[in-house]
Amino acid sequence: QVLLVESGGGSVQAGGSLTLSCAASGYDYSRSSMAWFRQAPGKERECVAHMYITTGNTYIADSVKGRFFISHEAAKKTVYLKINNVRPDDSAMYYCAARIGASFWQAHWYDWWGQGTRVTVSS
Repeated sequence: QVLLVESGGGSVQAGGSLTLSCAASGYDYSRSSMAWFRQAPGKERECVAHMYITTGNTYIADSVKGRFFISHEAAKKTVYLKINNVRPDDSAMYYCAARIGASFWQAHWYDWWGQGTRVTVSS
């Protein structure tokens, strides 16, 4: 059974930092890709970062480049999303998603999704 479990969300003041985690199990992690999506109320879901675990290649959306960083820890089968200098418009539900093979920006490529973790940024 594939499981993706996000954690690390919560309330944070603008300008602060937080790190989201996504712990994976139930599939061949070393051959996979992981992506972080977010969706704010009334807005479309957007991919903010993704990485191909096999090669280590990472991709960050232009809208968050310089503030968001994606990384992973193979031994823990966990992917992280570090958010620096958080802003109120970062408030959203954040989801991790995974697939076997290369990573993509589009949600439809991903086979497995976590339940989400909410980030609320206050000004």
